[in-house]
Amino acid sequence: MNTVKSRILIQLLLVVLPGFCASAVCAYYLVPEWAALTASYQNYRRVSASPSATSKEILIAKTAQEIHRINCFAEGVGLLLGGIIVSIGIQGICILPQKPLDGS
Repeated sequence: MNTVKSRILIQLLLVVLPGFCASAVCAYYLVPEWAALTASYQNYRRVSASPSATSKEILIAKTAQEIHRINCFAEGVGLLLGGIIVSIGIQGICILPQKPLDGS
């Protein structure tokens, strides 16, 4: 195996694949968290619009939707960072020299 192909394989296995896996895992957990955030926010709007709601009930509903909002933010950041790692790996593959560095 020549050095250029081995470098491409190393880039794929150590940079592109882990970045893609990180993005995929974060996307997998982001989708249900987004649904939970939507439901929690609707509950918060319903509770806060209710004239009979106590301040404790409103605070609990607000805290629940904020928890889901923070989780969505964290998963979204992980998704974007995985994408950045993938793009760094692809860019590294694209700028590899076509000839081996030793001149043979």
